[in-house]
Amino acid sequence: MILCIADVLDRPGLDALRESLAGGVYVDGELSSGWASRLVKKNEQLGAGPAARKAQEQVVAALSSNPVFAAAVLPRRFAPPLFARYTPGMEFGTHMDNAVMGAERMRSDVSVTLFLTEPEEYDGGELVMESAAGEAAYKLPAGSAVAYPSTMLHRVAPVTRGTREVAVTWAQSLVRGAEQREILFDLERVGRALFERDGKSPEFDLLNKSAANLRRMWVES
Repeated sequence: MILCIADVLDRPGLDALRESLAGGVYVDGELSSGWASRLVKKNEQLGAGPAARKAQEQVVAALSSNPVFAAAVLPRRFAPPLFARYTPGMEFGTHMDNAVMGAERMRSDVSVTLFLTEPEEYDGGELVMESAAGEAAYKLPAGSAVAYPSTMLHRVAPVTRGTREVAVTWAQSLVRGAEQREILFDLERVGRALFERDGKSPEFDLLNKSAANLRRMWVES
């Protein structure tokens, strides 16, 4: 499931994050790449330091508190977000995200790109998902995020004008399987719609029971 989520960061939150980023220094993005992806990665990333740590905390807090993201991803923990900048001529060719992240050896289940610049501020720079069904490109408003299975090949199209800025992170989910997460998310949405329409009805109770028992079957401690 590929999910676009609007307003993960509202305007004050976006401004606060940009203020944090302004206190850091960007370095060659290749320094954080794996041995294969560094061959196709051309961008800049915020270097380690107090500015990066503060910005990472802001992004994780925003995602964790977003009800749509929480219901769809069921995050257990996050890899420290990276902050990438693309100027004309930069891109990130087709690649796979690492299956295991960081010193804690966290499994990556869901990849997340949080857009920090408006689409009209740059040309190109689409996040392109590649699958057997073809390609799908995403270029969302600032403050919006796209979450997608970390199992997917993807790339960032070349930027030809302006600057593309994003935060990228990965979540280990309480539920490993993407198909199972989608079922639980669908049931969550239906349950909320039933409750809003009919209140705590017998139909809602039965649906809620089934969803809860599926979580018991699928959630990993």
